[in-house]
Amino acid sequence: MLTELRIRDYAVIDVLSLELEPGLNVLTGETGAGKSIIVGALSLLLGERASSEVVRAGAGKATIEGVFDVSGLEDVRERMEEQGIDASEGLLILKREVAREGRNRAWVNGP
Repeated sequence: MLTELRIRDYAVIDVLSLELEPGLNVLTGETGAGKSIIVGALSLLLGERASSEVVRAGAGKATIEGVFDVSGLEDVRERMEEQGIDASEGLLILKREVAREGRNRAWVNGP
């Protein structure tokens, strides 16, 4: 389950941190409030092709980080361990950076 989403310098977002709870979480707001931008950031985090155009004006890079609680997902934790990723805390932390120059970097339970 996604428990936290942190976004920095993505599209028009300077800094945003969302904490999500178990159950249904709903993004609501007026047209232009940024709901689609948040969904786009999550898609980027999960592997969507990146474009340097997503970097906020005036920033050098966009960063999206998601924290997933996998403590109850034994198959995911086993796969993490098989890949040499520490699953002892029951968390999967994905991070992706997109630089204005077009370079992309991604981490799993890393920096």
